[in-house]
Amino acid sequence: MSINALSLPAPAPLASAFFADDEAALQSFPLTEGVSVPVFGDTVTWPCHAYRKPANLSPSMWVVNVGIEDPVWNLRVREMVMALFNPAHPAVETSGARVGPAPANPASCLRIARMIHDLAQWAAETGLPAELGRWEMDSARRWVDKRRDERSPATVASYVGCMRLLYELGPVLTGGGLAADPWPGQSNRKAAGYAAEDVKTENIDPKVWFPLIRAAWTYIHDFGPDILRARQRYQQLKQDAHRTTTDTLAEVAEEYLAGADNPIPLHTHVSGGGKPGEVQWALLGLLMGFPVRLKPFHHRTRQGFPAGLADRIEEAARGGRGLPGGLLAEYAQATRPDGSTGSWHPGLCPRRLVRELLILRGACYVFVAALSMMRDSEIREITRDSVVEFYGAPAVSSRKRKLDPDQPQERWWITEPVAEAIAVAEQVSRHPELIFSSARQFEPDEEVPGLGEGFDSNESVKDFIRHVNRGTAHHGLHIPAGRVTPHMFRKTMSMLTAEQPGAEIALGIQLKHVAARALANRTTEGYGAPDANWAKLLDKAVEDARFHKLSQFYDAHHAGQVVGFGPGAANLEAAFDAVKDNAARLAANGLARQGDVNVEHDLLRKAGISLRFGKLNHCMFDERNPVGAKCIENAIVPKGHTGPLIDRCQPSRCANSLIGEEHLPPWQAEYGSLARQLAKKKLAPCRRAALQQQLIEVESVMARVNK
Repeated sequence: MSINALSLPAPAPLASAFFADDEAALQSFPLTEGVSVPVFGDTVTWPCHAYRKPANLSPSMWVVNVGIEDPVWNLRVREMVMALFNPAHPAVETSGARVGPAPANPASCLRIARMIHDLAQWAAETGLPAELGRWEMDSARRWVDKRRDERSPATVASYVGCMRLLYELGPVLTGGGLAADPWPGQSNRKAAGYAAEDVKTENIDPKVWFPLIRAAWTYIHDFGPDILRARQRYQQLKQDAHRTTTDTLAEVAEEYLAGADNPIPLHTHVSGGGKPGEVQWALLGLLMGFPVRLKPFHHRTRQGFPAGLADRIEEAARGGRGLPGGLLAEYAQATRPDGSTGSWHPGLCPRRLVRELLILRGACYVFVAALSMMRDSEIREITRDSVVEFYGAPAVSSRKRKLDPDQPQERWWITEPVAEAIAVAEQVSRHPELIFSSARQFEPDEEVPGLGEGFDSNESVKDFIRHVNRGTAHHGLHIPAGRVTPHMFRKTMSMLTAEQPGAEIALGIQLKHVAARALANRTTEGYGAPDANWAKLLDKAVEDARFHKLSQFYDAHHAGQVVGFGPGAANLEAAFDAVKDNAARLAANGLARQGDVNVEHDLLRKAGISLRFGKLNHCMFDERNPVGAKCIENAIVPKGHTGPLIDRCQPSRCANSLIGEEHLPPWQAEYGSLARQLAKKKLAPCRRAALQQQLIEVESVMARVNK
């Protein structure tokens, strides 16, 4: 039995015991005025475009296909979707059906309807009765089991949820639903064998990540100004093209040719009948004031130019007046694979300009997706003028849709380069509101194959990588082969954030997730889980950064400067002196040159000095000898955790604490805050005692630095 709604006649609808045929299907949604709304009696498709569609979904994802040929199943799927769309409907509320508090979005119901289509066909093929109440639970489970070998655990969990809906929505289904829950006491994930902590999204491989981000930023920051300059130049030429006839072409061309500074535009690619190095006759006509759509210029041939004059133009081009591309004379310089430097592009013409604008938009998307930690749906909702200052730092405002039916405007803190990428994307976009979507990206006369009428995130990322690699010989950028999809950016950045000590708090805020744990070690769950491909690279990067700072302290100490105060400072200085003495002994024995900094730094690295850098103090916790570490005294150390317990740090008391002048500002701020609170007359004795004890701790820290 075919279940393709597009090829089916509308089935004769059965009457519902709960919903009227003329009832609007979207009763629980804010609707756009003037857009038609499907009604329950529609038996083929329910277009939901009256409800605002997320920018990252295609229009087809907002149409629910209910067109099952069998009238019983057709009524059943319509009743299911109606209940999910309208949980506050009187019939749903009084029936006792188990429906969530918020209406399901059309994309979710589209997937559910597809699975019900599949179930209806499977039921017909296996001879199951149309009445769900007569089904054995083994039959219900068989439909799901059939897909375990061919689908991922996450998808199987969706099938479990769909089948379970036939039980939970039974009270609002005409004829009833399943008699019992096929998986009593089990969640959808557990029934599907899908562990809750498993996140199947892969991280982008580091060998791909760094070249990709570098290429995107280079396009935005270095190449972008040229692309936007070329567009401005082309738009100005079209605006100034005032000639309406080619009757004076020869006269105007003679005058143009007489101007020694007037360039002759040349093709740089095979395009429109032209070959690289040949004159771009259409653009030449535009430079003379003739619109590109005015015959004969749109043919991109010599037609219309007198033969002798055309020959002289070509001769002038060969004589040094030829301008590759025709729009710009100068470009940003790039270093090529052979070590030479030159223009990053062979020459922008109108057709290549459109292509580069699309690639520039793709570069902006890649950079924002990689470094903002926003979901694709949230990036696609970014509108013009959305970069704001939020608590003193740049942030981007967008609509958060996932797990939030109210779709609030949220803010994500961003760096200045991300803000620049968004600003560039605003300049590229021709959409009146969105910066990564458009009704039509460019003017019709600039349209090229593949332009389309919208923005596809996944295709844009792939297209950017392909385009960059095709031009490697010219601009030197190259992105190695590897899987890259929009949702992988967020996953990779989440992992990188979670790898840093204390970063799970920021991770929880930025990702709009609740962090699973407050301790920062190497076993973060879900999105922040460590990645074997990144672990070695990250460890080396952290170690290099630590040693760079440590070597600065070493040089400062032996230059007579104070590197810090407190017990930790004394221990560090003693370790530095030991390294210096060791280097002197090697020099005395002829094994090293006296005062060789490289030798001393090599010995410093081998000394294995433990030093962790922090905002309030530096920590010299040594795992080989943790004696004196206040953070682990009388503490329960989590299984598998190594290093200090940062949340239990006691800078004023710990023997490992090193406090420098750079730590003084936050301690001074805390001192002022405590002093203001203690100045209040109405303060409970117990509260005053606690504040005074905190003040003593702060004073002891400041005394060490100020003495």
